[in-house]
Amino acid sequence: MTVQLQLPERAPGSRIAGLGHYQPSRVVTNDDLVAQGVNTNDEWVRNMVGIAERRFAAAEETMQDMATNAASKALASSGVAADDIDLVLLATCTNAHQVPGGAGEVAERLGIHRPGAYDLNAACAGFVYGLAQASTAVLTGQSRNVLVIGSEKLTDWVDVYDRSTGIIFGDGAGAAVVTAADSPGIGPVAWGSDGEYVRSIYTDEQSQTLRQEGQTVFRWATSSMADVARRACELAGIEPSDLAAFVPHQANLRIIDLIAKRLALPDSVIVARDIVTSGNTSSASIPIALSKLIERGEVSSGEPVLVIGFGAGLTYAAQVVLAP
Repeated sequence: MTVQLQLPERAPGSRIAGLGHYQPSRVVTNDDLVAQGVNTNDEWVRNMVGIAERRFAAAEETMQDMATNAASKALASSGVAADDIDLVLLATCTNAHQVPGGAGEVAERLGIHRPGAYDLNAACAGFVYGLAQASTAVLTGQSRNVLVIGSEKLTDWVDVYDRSTGIIFGDGAGAAVVTAADSPGIGPVAWGSDGEYVRSIYTDEQSQTLRQEGQTVFRWATSSMADVARRACELAGIEPSDLAAFVPHQANLRIIDLIAKRLALPDSVIVARDIVTSGNTSSASIPIALSKLIERGEVSSGEPVLVIGFGAGLTYAAQVVLAP
């Protein structure tokens, strides 16, 4: 007996309907780190990574708390009711425990009942991986409305006295609601990984703290990511010069500026540099930076924005999206 299976009706396009972000209230400057006994100074940190300050969550504030706050704002911005979300994707590499994941808990807190829900860990590329999966779910008719969250409490995993990591990372969360659209609002993803450098960013088995080989990551990102960004533009059918904004992972200000330079972006393209006041928030950095650009009115609805995430794994992903 031959059975013909039925597939859901496909959507002509997907789009970001709303964004939201959350950052803890505690601001930690470079001088604050020095006062804690960290072997550094403000001038060195600014010159090396471009960071002036970052946000640290309170001891009792969890990754899920921040995710819930950011997601609540994204839902309000999108106009999509919690009951209409049928898939929740939580990008994070800093859950306090491996099991259970955090997506189901965050969904329940938001009043989203019985959605598909799972965590994904592509480190600093996680949000763009989640965005790609959300878009595919909508385009194939598997979901109507998807909530994508990037949330990290890196201070639970970073040795503040480690000069290569302690000065860089901060905490925070960002989120987006992805829905069906009459035409494409999220372009194809250009993604991949480079396992040759898998140990350049890792969690030390003994200390359970995050370690990285900063120079290896710097060379890899500055030599490889501009090509990935160009590929994402090519897949979307636009030139980098057509962009309204470029929102890369906020890893290091020198990396951001070098990638932007290699893309030969004109002055009309806004380059997100949220790292200066937020630090590196891993999978949360892109949605936080993009949400702020939209909130400040620096990017208008419908304008094209290139996002690219890259980090531990080493994983990377880039897409062109239209601003909500």
